[in-house]
Amino acid sequence: MRLPIVNEEDEIIGYKDRTDRNPKDIIRVSGLWLTDSAGNILLAQRALNKKTHAGLWGPAVAGTVEEGETYESNIIKEAEEEIGLKDLKLTPGPKIRISIVHEHFAQWFNAVIDHDYPFVKQDDEVEAIRWCSPSEFKQLVDEKPEIFIPDFHKYVDLLILVYN
Repeated sequence: MRLPIVNEEDEIIGYKDRTDRNPKDIIRVSGLWLTDSAGNILLAQRALNKKTHAGLWGPAVAGTVEEGETYESNIIKEAEEEIGLKDLKLTPGPKIRISIVHEHFAQWFNAVIDHDYPFVKQDDEVEAIRWCSPSEFKQLVDEKPEIFIPDFHKYVDLLILVYN
């Protein structure tokens, strides 16, 4: 699979196979915050067999944008693949640049879905999913940051700023 490599302005400057990517190459990632009508937040735990960040918790859905995809088409594809979520009505959120674990732009989306949605998780991508109340979510992030993907606190801060 080839990934778009972008410059500091998020303009595509080339493509590389995932395995040939230099850690300094800037790629594109999409992420999805899912909430229900009561404001509960859906979290997903990465599968235990993943090469990176196995078993760590993060947003409901996330993915690396591949050649021929947009941020939006990628997150729609990933939502269906990872947790069986279809017919999303997305609200675009902010796009931020992250430069800690690897170089990337992260485009965030938000959607509100029914708490009882019949999720179907893909076992080789997602170990578990769970709803958290806003207070439980904050407590987990504050007291157990080690259970989350790297840089998760940056995404949480962004979520709080944008969606409150």
